[in-house]
Amino acid sequence: MPNRICFREPWNDAIRASKLLSEAVSEHLAGNVSKASELFAKANIESIWGWWNSIAWPKSPYVKYRVVDTAPPSLSLENRIPIRMPNSDMIRKVHERDGHCCRFCWMPVIRKEIRERISKAYPDIVTFGKTNRSRHRAFLAMWAQYDHILPHSRWGDNSFENIVLTCSACNFGRMNYTLEEVWLSDPRAKPPIKSDWNWLENFK
Repeated sequence: MPNRICFREPWNDAIRASKLLSEAVSEHLAGNVSKASELFAKANIESIWGWWNSIAWPKSPYVKYRVVDTAPPSLSLENRIPIRMPNSDMIRKVHERDGHCCRFCWMPVIRKEIRERISKAYPDIVTFGKTNRSRHRAFLAMWAQYDHILPHSRWGDNSFENIVLTCSACNFGRMNYTLEEVWLSDPRAKPPIKSDWNWLENFK
């Protein structure tokens, strides 16, 4: 099986949901809370769960593994680089470089801090509980992740070059495997896709 650029292309309903979220934020900023609530609710499209779970589920039919003899071994916790996640300045630079979209499947993504801000304003609609099933479908699919191309558990560092922006499905699907082990091409080999997606950063 040849390498792929992603496990599965974004579900059309997820792209539709991103537009609804943008519209919801615009209505919120205009003071139309009722309309914003309606749009946030419409973006919670149930079919997105099926797409997300089909990749992130441990027994996903879309994620295939293989043994690569030259792949670096897994490190014990004490031998890994202590700081696993990028700092806020690095996160900002990664978002800017990668166009606010997953580098594998191009899914628009939203920072956790923005989601939390929106959830605080609309707690009954933009839910994000402890279980994936209890989370707003669009915000779950567009949950921004900072993926190490060479996994942190496999000698990967926190350099700007080793971290790419991904959606939660692509990140959870790959787990701690190298790109070669899951038949994925290196997303850095192609330029980021630029779009007018503003990752809802204008929400106040």
